[in-house]
Amino acid sequence: MFALPPRQSEPEILDDPGTSDALRLRSMADVARSNALFGGRRAVVKAVMRLLPAHDPARPLVLLDVGSGTGDIPARVRMAAAACDVQVQVVTLDISSVLARKSSEHSTFAVCGNALQLPIGDHAVDIATCSQLLHHFSPEGVVRLLSELERVSSLGVVVSDLRRSRLAAWGFWFASWMLGFHPITRSDGRQSVLKGFTAAELAELLHRATGRTTRVRHSPGWRLTAAWSTTAAAGSAR
Repeated sequence: MFALPPRQSEPEILDDPGTSDALRLRSMADVARSNALFGGRRAVVKAVMRLLPAHDPARPLVLLDVGSGTGDIPARVRMAAAACDVQVQVVTLDISSVLARKSSEHSTFAVCGNALQLPIGDHAVDIATCSQLLHHFSPEGVVRLLSELERVSSLGVVVSDLRRSRLAAWGFWFASWMLGFHPITRSDGRQSVLKGFTAAELAELLHRATGRTTRVRHSPGWRLTAAWSTTAAAGSAR
């Protein structure tokens, strides 16, 4: 029953641009709670903190969060960095205009834009982060997105996504039901897990996109996380 399923490709309900703004905001509020409870936020924060020693603390660090949703994850990154006396200027980006506006509550700048064609110059930010967005794309789209993250970052990149598992998919569905998540959040969340990756799959896509051999870490909550320095030569890993 719990053998590794093949990676699914069906679109999720929130992938439909016709989804109402109210429903999108309601569901993404559930996602923010899920990030806090099930480890999504923690995984990204830990990975970003591993990159901070390479940053000059005399100036603010510019962090771009792609597919930011409500902006909950970069907000927590900024708090963690502040505890280390590093000031962070957050730029959030989402293809949904209503989510871009919502994320502006936690960011210095908020942008409505396409993750596959980031409206940002080469090496214009210090660190780019991306959480639970990769699984929405085909392998070719994932490679394109990872290449864009690498292009705009001068210091490093952090990506985090879901580890594919039937057990995790049904576990999320049950937990989200107990927590009173919206039915669409429950449905999309289960589908998201089945569209996730194995560590080997994500590592291979990272290599195709960047030429680097990057360590993909297992994190609590069925997460996969990778962080790498864009200042290092291709082929290095973190």
